[in-house]
Amino acid sequence: MSSTDLPPSPDLSAAAVDAAQAHLRDILHIAVEHAAPHAALVVHDTRTGLARALTEGYRRNLPDAAFLDFDSVAPDEVLAAFKRMAAGDLVVLVQSTNFRLEAFRIRVELFKLGLKVIEHVHLSRMPGAQASHYIEALAYDPAYFRGVGRALKARIDAAPGARVVGDGAELVFASRLEPAKLNVGDYSGMHNVGGQFPIGEVFTEALDLEAVHGQVRVHVFGDTSYRSNRPQHPITLVVERGRVVEAIDSTPEFDEVLANIRRDEGEVWIRELGFGLNRAFTRERRVDDIGTYERMCGIHLSLGAKHGVYPKPGFKRKDARYHIDVFAVTDAVYLGDERVYENGAWTAGA
Repeated sequence: MSSTDLPPSPDLSAAAVDAAQAHLRDILHIAVEHAAPHAALVVHDTRTGLARALTEGYRRNLPDAAFLDFDSVAPDEVLAAFKRMAAGDLVVLVQSTNFRLEAFRIRVELFKLGLKVIEHVHLSRMPGAQASHYIEALAYDPAYFRGVGRALKARIDAAPGARVVGDGAELVFASRLEPAKLNVGDYSGMHNVGGQFPIGEVFTEALDLEAVHGQVRVHVFGDTSYRSNRPQHPITLVVERGRVVEAIDSTPEFDEVLANIRRDEGEVWIRELGFGLNRAFTRERRVDDIGTYERMCGIHLSLGAKHGVYPKPGFKRKDARYHIDVFAVTDAVYLGDERVYENGAWTAGA
């Protein structure tokens, strides 16, 4: 569906637009460190209330920026505007769906040009109250994100293993973990500045994928439409030697996810171990877009062989097709013997 196919959606409240303005100001100045003399370009659409609210927030914060309505200009005009930018300039993408420019992979190509990028995507998947959750998730607290993120990375990198405990189930990572990666709004020393917002995640995976075993209760999973699917009751995954061997209390939608992975990859691997940091998203406060909900404060895992950040012997990039996020019912997380999560919050670095 293109953005022009979307039904109209109502405007957000003035308070929501004011909140967006405040949160975007912090993202611009603290996270991506945008400042004069660098230019800014905002490419947006107007098909959803959330897109219009974010665009207005950027207008207030970037009075000298150029604004292009993606639905009102030719693709060549958008590409030409990108090419006029200089390294270190900023491009913001506000998308009710996901902008397409033929073979041009927008964020990747903008990074190649040395541009900073802030991307908001699939906003149409977050109607009504979810738009307010999304705006709340844009709040950038550098002390929290960077402090907790770095503390978790230090513990992940040093830990002999990990355990995720929730609702009577325990999933054990009985090996050291890969060096953790951060998505906490600190781009110092990184080649690319920016990415998809909201942010807030530390992720890793087992060095030895076959050392993952036990059970985990899944309260939300990404379905075949890339939306957050919440079954009536959590689904219990049984994991042996890093693979899902059984799904207890499954649903037809989750069975379809597993069947697709097995059809194309042969078996269902557990790969990513994700530590979501964004306190605006919880088990009860959700958004439908799975790529946004991935920042939820808690643990998520990925199903499928695809995780290009950590190459592993025997996993060929061309054959790995699936990276499906599932969200664990989480009461406690242990890195080695240290408990780093309790009462719905991270304790490391807090």
